[in-house]
Amino acid sequence: SLRQVCVSAPPPPPTFAPIVVPPSTLVADLKKMRGDASLPEGKATFIVGDDEERYEHVSKCVLCVRSVFFRTMFGIGMKERDAAEVTVLETDLATFTALIDYLCTDQLDLGEGEGEQARRALVLRELAQMYQVPRLELLCAQALQESVGPASAVPLLEAAHTTGDGRLLAQCRRYVADHAAEVRASGGVEQLRDLGVAKGLLGDALDQVAELKGTVAARDVELEKVRAAPHALLARSPLGISESSVTAQRAVYRERAPATPF
Repeated sequence: SLRQVCVSAPPPPPTFAPIVVPPSTLVADLKKMRGDASLPEGKATFIVGDDEERYEHVSKCVLCVRSVFFRTMFGIGMKERDAAEVTVLETDLATFTALIDYLCTDQLDLGEGEGEQARRALVLRELAQMYQVPRLELLCAQALQESVGPASAVPLLEAAHTTGDGRLLAQCRRYVADHAAEVRASGGVEQLRDLGVAKGLLGDALDQVAELKGTVAARDVELEKVRAAPHALLARSPLGISESSVTAQRAVYRERAPATPF
């Protein structure tokens, strides 16, 4: 109907190159263990986090061929090379376990539950950056991209803002804008803690309101043109008949017409 207002679709988010995860290098890396006298012997036990939880008996040789960071840590002349225990303070046991499991198997395990998987992917990606495991970092980024939903969009948006992840930031902003009701129903608004992010979301909302007002105004102009079209056609009639003369002729006809018999 003429009263229906058509709102244009929101502008697309910034485009980024797709995340491409390279093939596994596990077999090729394990082959490096043959004939390399510089690789360390034995196993290490890691004391992890502020709670000093233990992750025991991990092959130093495997860690070295899978991570540049561990290759340096257990390199010749380093104190950790012959140490039985190594302290790791910058993470928790579950995340460190996921890192070691990946190095040993090339498999990513983020646990269960949407919220837990997103949180684990965030902290594991940071750990992958620190320990120089680029393929794991890409797998975590891919998992984060797939985990954006009503309950996770706001926490991931704040995390992306903190870490400077432009790709994830743009994706979460668009998701919140397109699924505002679902995000609010899931408690996403109550999860906001970063004032900068809150201001950004408010700015997005105001931009959408302004865009909607502009679209409605443009539609109103179009509707007025549609309503005015019959009058304009009469005024431009090749017979020179105006709308007022047509109305007058109709009135005369009604006066002269004979009464109907029933």
